[in-house]
Amino acid sequence: PASTAFPCRGKHILAPAEMDNAGYNTGSFDGLHQVSDDVDDDDEMVDIAGATLDFSNTDDDPPLNSGGYEEHSPGRGMNGAGGPTAMMDPLEDPVPGVGTYEDFNTIDWVREKSKDRDRHREITSKSKESMGALLHRISDAFSGWLLMLLVGLMSGALAGGIDISAHWLTDMKEGVCLNGFWFNHEHCCWTSNEPTFKERDKCPDWKSWAELIVGTGEGGFAYVVNYMMFMFWALLFSFLAVTLVKSFAPYACGSGIPEIKTILSGFIIRGYLGKWTLIVKTITLVLAVSSGLSLGKEGPLVHVACCCANILCHLFTKYRKNEAKRREVLSAAAAVGVSVAFGAPIGGVLFSLEEVSYYFPLKTLWRSFFAALVAAFTLRSINPFGNSRLVLFYVEFHAPWHLLELGPFILLGIFGGLWGALFIRANIAWCRRRKTTLLGHYPIVEVLVVAGVTALVSFPNSYTRMSGAELIKELFNDCSLLDSSQLCRYKQDTNATAGTSAGNGLADRPADSGLYTALWQLSLALLFKMGITVVTFGMKVPSGLFIPSMAVGAIAGRLLGVGMEQLAYYNHDWAIFRGWCTPGADCITPGLYAMVGAAACLGGVTRMTVSLVVIMFELTGGLEYIVPLMAATMTSKWVADAFGREGIYEAHIRLNGYPFLEPKEEFEHKSLAVDVMRPRRADPALAVLTQEGMTVEEAEALVASTRYSGFPVVVSQESQRLVGFVLRRDLLISIDNARQRQEGVVSSSQVLFTEHPPAQAADAPPPVRLRSLLDLSPFTVADHTPMDITVDIFRKLGLRQCLVTHNGRLLGIITKKDILKHMAQMANRDPDSILFN
Repeated sequence: PASTAFPCRGKHILAPAEMDNAGYNTGSFDGLHQVSDDVDDDDEMVDIAGATLDFSNTDDDPPLNSGGYEEHSPGRGMNGAGGPTAMMDPLEDPVPGVGTYEDFNTIDWVREKSKDRDRHREITSKSKESMGALLHRISDAFSGWLLMLLVGLMSGALAGGIDISAHWLTDMKEGVCLNGFWFNHEHCCWTSNEPTFKERDKCPDWKSWAELIVGTGEGGFAYVVNYMMFMFWALLFSFLAVTLVKSFAPYACGSGIPEIKTILSGFIIRGYLGKWTLIVKTITLVLAVSSGLSLGKEGPLVHVACCCANILCHLFTKYRKNEAKRREVLSAAAAVGVSVAFGAPIGGVLFSLEEVSYYFPLKTLWRSFFAALVAAFTLRSINPFGNSRLVLFYVEFHAPWHLLELGPFILLGIFGGLWGALFIRANIAWCRRRKTTLLGHYPIVEVLVVAGVTALVSFPNSYTRMSGAELIKELFNDCSLLDSSQLCRYKQDTNATAGTSAGNGLADRPADSGLYTALWQLSLALLFKMGITVVTFGMKVPSGLFIPSMAVGAIAGRLLGVGMEQLAYYNHDWAIFRGWCTPGADCITPGLYAMVGAAACLGGVTRMTVSLVVIMFELTGGLEYIVPLMAATMTSKWVADAFGREGIYEAHIRLNGYPFLEPKEEFEHKSLAVDVMRPRRADPALAVLTQEGMTVEEAEALVASTRYSGFPVVVSQESQRLVGFVLRRDLLISIDNARQRQEGVVSSSQVLFTEHPPAQAADAPPPVRLRSLLDLSPFTVADHTPMDITVDIFRKLGLRQCLVTHNGRLLGIITKKDILKHMAQMANRDPDSILFN
């Protein structure tokens, strides 16, 4: 079968079968009777269905178990009939595995929602019978809010620990605290009376590695020692990160957001949100960020929060046994992830709604808001940044912006859009090269080489040596009179100082030579960041994209801001400055330009709009600057969309071949359902089951000879009148169960989907009655239904398949994969790139 490799793994995952995928294993079903107690929780969790994992390329990768199915209580099907209890006659025990999904399959949203409605009706009707049933109904209603509380608390606590640990290990590359090695540089110097405004990082308790090893921090040899120790720690941290990921949790690599989007659309990736993934991702995220690689922790924190939610779902039956309900919780968890990553609870809710969620009802909006609130409160209680704020980048700009500054802000938006489009194309090309060459087979070597180059180039430049978050904080900074930053090296202009306008801001001043040096360093840092981020994102370590993208934009914005400031200072009599930028006034704020540039570049890469603006003003406290942020963000989206409508996450989804129907993408072709359905004219006839007249042997032979994941049931082969639809997995499990538990069932036993069994000879073996497996209301469309309507039906109802009829007669079937292949073909892409379904 065709195979593909995840972008951040050194292994291949064979394309699973769904409707027409090659290589479906139709072997023994002995493993179908394992109950959930025999299975690691990791493998029960939200998951991708039935794929064979091939780890031949990386011996360290543990295989993910695919066996073991949870024993589900009887549920009612969409036809209103009893669940698996009514499946066989005379035995009426529930059959383990019926109603569940295999790895790398798509869930049936309609069936899952129907099961939940039936469960809710049953609880409501029973609540009138006894006090215990009433209490059960109340606890069931309250369980969702309790789950959100637990998700918020757990995610907030983990995010606080990650922030503190990453800050400590990042500082450890440069030195150690004598008071206690567990203190980072800032905490170490808190109790010291030595630091001054000019040398705020100097204190006797903090020693650089050169001071510890050679006794002095000055001179060329000390510089070399510090340089070598910086590279040693960077290589050690990155080696530990990639080794842990490769050996214990291959799914812990990358950002996680493309896979989270795919899971929320109904796809199943077993183990992706499991406990091992959570543990390894939490540890390796700290190591990867501390190594100095050009990556952030914000995207992976969404994955961490979703892992927390998925694990906690197993405490509540309602969410453990229903994949659609579980995805509502995961949507809220995505909001929690952004809330703790940026200290932006409202932005997190909007991010989940705009960017990652596929199904987002009003109830999920409220619960997302509550969970994000709890997570933000937990993070604030931990106070990881030591500034009594939720965020690291809190700024206070003292000068208002002027309408004429919208021009430079829009220029930053254009830069962000161009950078976003360029980055996506370059990164996807590099990731495709990684997948198709030997580079993908040596993830540890790749990470070590990139980490070594990053550390080698970063150390000489103070703006690349510091972490991405510290760099952004420095660039957002609004210079004060006593600020010792290189970016605040201005000449003292006595006339301007005397004429400083009202307020706390300093008047615009001429740049000093120290500022010009800093600008050259920033220009080199910009080029380096743009290049190294392309090859870093997608490696086999946890890697977020928010901070690197914001850093690129913040550098560009600060450069433009200083340029505008100096232009206004030396040319205040120009028409564009006259009237609002008089000599001695605080006209231009370079830190504001950095903030707008950061938003523009992040918007260009991710194509976020509303949520991005809200995240940015929550992140910085700059509520007054919403209009510049909106102008730059929309401009960057328009410019980037001109080169391609896909954001970075959608591009990686397409690269990996996940069956994801992008809700934002328009279907612009005039195809009809009959053009996309299968079988095509030259294909064999559609494989169907009849409601009566087939034996167990014939049904098993039909299943064994095909690779489809479900079969239409018709009245007879001649009439082709549609009765319903049965899933391959449910059919095989039920027949296998009947052979073992129902007396007298043999290969010649009849398989019946009718409500009333037909008359049989007295010596005939007992039939296998499978009426309860049947979906009696499968979604159907007429053969001349336009495909744009069919695609809308698939998107809005989350369908796995849809049957095509003509005057009530069955003609064919359309699956989600057929639609994705057709759309790829219409866009002149390889239709076989859609590998999972």
